[in-house]
Amino acid sequence: MSTKKEEARDKRKHSIRKRVHGTTERPRMSVFRSLKHIYVQVVDDVTHKTLCAVSDLDEKVQAELKGLKKGERAKKVGTEIAGRCLKQGITQVVFDRNGFIYHGRVSALADGAREAGLKF
Repeated sequence: MSTKKEEARDKRKHSIRKRVHGTTERPRMSVFRSLKHIYVQVVDDVTHKTLCAVSDLDEKVQAELKGLKKGERAKKVGTEIAGRCLKQGITQVVFDRNGFIYHGRVSALADGAREAGLKF
């Protein structure tokens, strides 16, 4: 990734983080997308703790993802994070796209989480 792209994403990320803040009742769901993988974690910004996290590299999830395209993998990761959140009693989150454009794998992850019952 070139430096200009990194700097542009950092600007967007800081702009978003000024407005998006997770609380204990409504934690922040942060997404990171690399070229090959997608990661998501639910963070309580008040206590500075990660409540749950999932990626397409998790052993439990990886068996279901064989042979799927990256967009379909992202949707499955979204349903998995929603399931783990609902087990912990988290029903509402604030979505943090982390400077990435809400398109493709990021939106697929969000759609998967919404379909599984998470509200944001």
